[in-house]
Amino acid sequence: MNIGIRLHDTAPGTLSERLGFAKAQGFSCAHLAMSKAIDGFSMQDAPRLLTEELAAEVKGAFAAQKMECAVLGCYLNLANPNEEERAKTQEIYQAHLRFGKLIGAKVVGSETYALKTTAFSDGPATQSEEAFQLFMKAFRPVVQWAEEYDEIMAIEPVCTHIISTPERAERMLEEAHSDHVKIILDAVNLVSNGTVDQAESIIREAVRRLGDQVRVLHMKDFAVNPDKPLTEQVDFRPCGMGTMYYGDLLPLAKKYDLPMTLENTEPQNAEAARLYLEQFGMKI
Repeated sequence: MNIGIRLHDTAPGTLSERLGFAKAQGFSCAHLAMSKAIDGFSMQDAPRLLTEELAAEVKGAFAAQKMECAVLGCYLNLANPNEEERAKTQEIYQAHLRFGKLIGAKVVGSETYALKTTAFSDGPATQSEEAFQLFMKAFRPVVQWAEEYDEIMAIEPVCTHIISTPERAERMLEEAHSDHVKIILDAVNLVSNGTVDQAESIIREAVRRLGDQVRVLHMKDFAVNPDKPLTEQVDFRPCGMGTMYYGDLLPLAKKYDLPMTLENTEPQNAEAARLYLEQFGMKI
């Protein structure tokens, strides 16, 4: 099993130190969010900062620990109605796709957020046809850059975002119509407080519809928060500390040899979360 971690969830340090911490805890791959794992890195300045020289440094740091960059994160809102801000965001995606190829990242990862100037959900408008069309309009140049740089752009469905369900993700893949657009499956992100009782069927449907298009799994656990509205997401936990069932995900990982990166861990529980997944995997 190829299990990794978000580097910004390790103990603080330089990129090389964070990779060393991850390796010491038994991880074999990592999710790299430049602005969260590298001090002083500004996403707004990414087109200027993501140079070939920096790529060589990052690639070398991963190689020194014999670790794979499973995901280079670029989690910015492409559905911003402000055209000028949206164009700037597209430039940042372009820079990440170029950089991702240079460092050997398996995918550049993102979510689809909301039909508003911030990234966060804004109720029913986020699941509207208008929101879907605006996202796809902004996404098409990104798809072209992914093809140009021969990198994979992987979208992560989230129940409160524009691409909110397996069905919508499937439609997005069909309309993008590119071998360079794939899926990051974070199954917990598909579950809201109001759909917890259907969690296993939702995840099974995601695997059925999207399984052969998934390139990375994000792995975490969840618990219901009775103080949250039913439409909001469940509370996130490290693997093994909630009610998540992994019986549909781990066979998918094995079938397609998918890297799995843990989320919502801390240095003191990350290794236990990895061991929990490994032990679960031995039972199926």
